[in-house]
Amino acid sequence: MGQQTDVLVVGAGPTGLVLALWLTRQGVSVRIVDKNDGPGETSRAMVVQARTLELYRQLDLSDAVVDAGYRNPSISLWAKGKRRAHLSFGEVGTDITPYPFLLVYPQDAHERLLVERLQALGVTVERQTELTAFEDRGDHVAARLRTPDGSEQVCVARYLAGCDGARSSIRHQLGAGFEGGTYNQTFYVADVQVSGLEPTDEVHLALDGTDFVAVIPYGHEGKSRLIGAVVDDRAEELTFNDVGHHAIDNLGLKVQAVNWFSTYRVHHRVADHFRRGRAFLLGDAAHVHSPVGGQGMNTGISDAINLAWKLAAVVKGQALDALLDSYEQERKAFARKLVDTTDRLFTFITTEGGFANFVRIHIAPLFAGVIYSSDRVREFMFRLVSQTSLSYHASALSEGKAGGVQGGDRLPWVGGPAQDNYNPLSIIAWQVHVYGTARPDLKTWSEQRGIALHEFAWRPEHERAGLARDAAYLLRPDTYVALADPLGTPESIERYFAGRGIA
Repeated sequence: MGQQTDVLVVGAGPTGLVLALWLTRQGVSVRIVDKNDGPGETSRAMVVQARTLELYRQLDLSDAVVDAGYRNPSISLWAKGKRRAHLSFGEVGTDITPYPFLLVYPQDAHERLLVERLQALGVTVERQTELTAFEDRGDHVAARLRTPDGSEQVCVARYLAGCDGARSSIRHQLGAGFEGGTYNQTFYVADVQVSGLEPTDEVHLALDGTDFVAVIPYGHEGKSRLIGAVVDDRAEELTFNDVGHHAIDNLGLKVQAVNWFSTYRVHHRVADHFRRGRAFLLGDAAHVHSPVGGQGMNTGISDAINLAWKLAAVVKGQALDALLDSYEQERKAFARKLVDTTDRLFTFITTEGGFANFVRIHIAPLFAGVIYSSDRVREFMFRLVSQTSLSYHASALSEGKAGGVQGGDRLPWVGGPAQDNYNPLSIIAWQVHVYGTARPDLKTWSEQRGIALHEFAWRPEHERAGLARDAAYLLRPDTYVALADPLGTPESIERYFAGRGIA
């Protein structure tokens, strides 16, 4: 019969590691394999968004990531050597999230931390182990694995998770389409030592005709990541000398050393299925898009956390298999929207031609400056980039509305030394929040059902956040609002669970 496990995770990048962590913490047995011999030594993904840090509180990861990372409090937009717009995260994000900044934490360091945490839970990544084929047999998946010594073994798993990247062999074996395209230009990433650019603690985006560069500081002594376009990609072996330097020079940026340099092509694609039978696609295996906004790695991590609690519920017999269909429904819709948004922005940044250059250099910075002067627009931009605006309103798991909060919303954060409403979210479990006074029958019901009820003394901040007084908010294990009931009755919660086959 071969080795057995509840979930076989293929791919030990951030997506696969987070999935294995969240499943293991919920008592689900996991095997995680990766065909490489170790974590990546270099990194393209750099940014950890606020929503990811909020979710990382569930495994006590947030503080460790923030302490190891580099906070960037704002973004400056430059054109022809002049700063045309400035977006400060602290100004607009302080009332939205405990993490009102852009955290730069290179993916290679990020992966090493996740591996250490997974090992502390008793799970080791099986390196140089490649999935060669699998068969969905209805009640389990039989996967053939090639081990480091070249031999093959069969792993029997209840479910298979494909976290194996943009060239996913699992996606190919599933026959899932991967519609989209590839941008014409070649782009580069470089880790460099720089000087001459102020302030040194914020992200800079410079547009200069057909050339552009993003400068992302991530440490002391001028350590930065540069992302930009290659001027001439006909050379067999491209170097930093082949990249566009107009935008760099107009910033007054002095590149003192190039520590690492790589080129790549940018794709924008979404798989037509995120689930087929007992196999799932997550992260780059399911969707790829431009690096605009630092969304890729964070989206894969959110895929993993979305799927993990659902798999745990089904594996433990607490929900019907149909619950797993909501993974594709929720995450595919978000992936399509994300790819469309980043595609539009990336096309604007990279389109060649005289008119396009004029718009980028003269019109866009002026327009951005006017927009950023609006608090409402700046808040919208921060919510979009930080992924705190992500919602699942159209999901079959979302129901009701109370105040300005409806089923599928991220629970609004209301901070305070003793009244931080995100403190209870460190538990991966269903729970109920009431802001004000909970009904006595709801308290009795929650005790009988073993579902935690958290009651918060009513504050003006709750109303400003859109929460309704004395309403009941049923929260999913991934902290999104499942049911918003203005009356706060236990009957509505009972109906919610019964209607979805959740015990």
